[in-house]
Amino acid sequence: MNFTPDAEQTLLRENIRRFMKSQVAPLIARHDADKSFPFELLEELAQFGYIGGRLPQAEGGMDLDSLTWAMLMEEAGYAWLSLRTMLNITNGSIHKIAAEGTPEQKERFLQPLLASQRRCFTAISEPGTGSNIAQVQTRADLQGDHYVLNGRKLWISNGAFADFGIVVARTFSPDCQGQLSTFLVERAVSPYEMRRVDTMVLRSTGTAELGFDQVKVPRANLLGAEGGALKRMLAGLDGARVNIAMGAVGAAQAALDLSIDYARTRSQFGRPIGSFQLVQKLIVDMTVRVQAARALGLRAAAALGTQDARMASCIAKLYATEAAHEVASMALQVHGGLGYASDYPIERIFRDTRGGTIPEGTTEVQTLIVGREILGISAIA
Repeated sequence: MNFTPDAEQTLLRENIRRFMKSQVAPLIARHDADKSFPFELLEELAQFGYIGGRLPQAEGGMDLDSLTWAMLMEEAGYAWLSLRTMLNITNGSIHKIAAEGTPEQKERFLQPLLASQRRCFTAISEPGTGSNIAQVQTRADLQGDHYVLNGRKLWISNGAFADFGIVVARTFSPDCQGQLSTFLVERAVSPYEMRRVDTMVLRSTGTAELGFDQVKVPRANLLGAEGGALKRMLAGLDGARVNIAMGAVGAAQAALDLSIDYARTRSQFGRPIGSFQLVQKLIVDMTVRVQAARALGLRAAAALGTQDARMASCIAKLYATEAAHEVASMALQVHGGLGYASDYPIERIFRDTRGGTIPEGTTEVQTLIVGREILGISAIA
């Protein structure tokens, strides 16, 4: 398959790169240090298709194909992995509400999201539950016109900033006995506890722990049918894994480009360090990893919606996220002491690329899924 961008995609990428360089790059250091996020960027990025761009035009999107979207995620990762994460969180909510929401829910939640007027999160992970979605313990009991939520969610990106979110809970009602459902939970209507969680990676993404103690959620805020959340959440993982993979490719390419420039301009012993064989070996190894990761990511993007999507997306996510952190580590080596400096991008890229190996299924989980797809034997009990 030909992954060479056409003229329209090339022009779009050039416009995005100019915007990221002029409007995003100057903000990164301050917001990363402050652990804040410039939400005004989301509205501006909508012009390129970054907010709901994959939706049909009739629903407020641009009907972008999966390969164009993969390119957008790579460019976002190249600029700033915290930005790519926030785009992923926002678009994940957009697509869930567009696919499962009632007309009233779309009016209240989807349209403001598309206009960047609201901030959202998706809450699945819990203190005792990570990659295994089926083990979610947060509980929702139907009581009259409300569901009553009890439980805790952890590692929730944008949880510290958002005014509403999609919460997955084990549901109990006359029609549902313990299956998973999703709920639109508004902080102003259904107050819940929020505790900011500081992390080594992706410092601007507002990671939080959320507590639900007898939190009442209107029955009208049930998103989709009761008990159908597990199947729907699993179906969305393929696209999320491609998003993470392509963001990792972008960050790796940024680390490589910085290293190439530094190797050409930094001199030691009277000559550019790029003339040293071991430095060239690092640059070559980085290049191979970036190009291999990009090819796997684009192949997975092209496979979305087909029977090959699960394996292709898992392979892409597995390889690209691990390769990106390896590339960032080699970039730090090329830069020597400068690589440690917190006011230089390599230090941030090194931290942030480590974060890609865990969400949407850890490296180990991806390995087990791919093994099951190849052998037809599950290693997961």
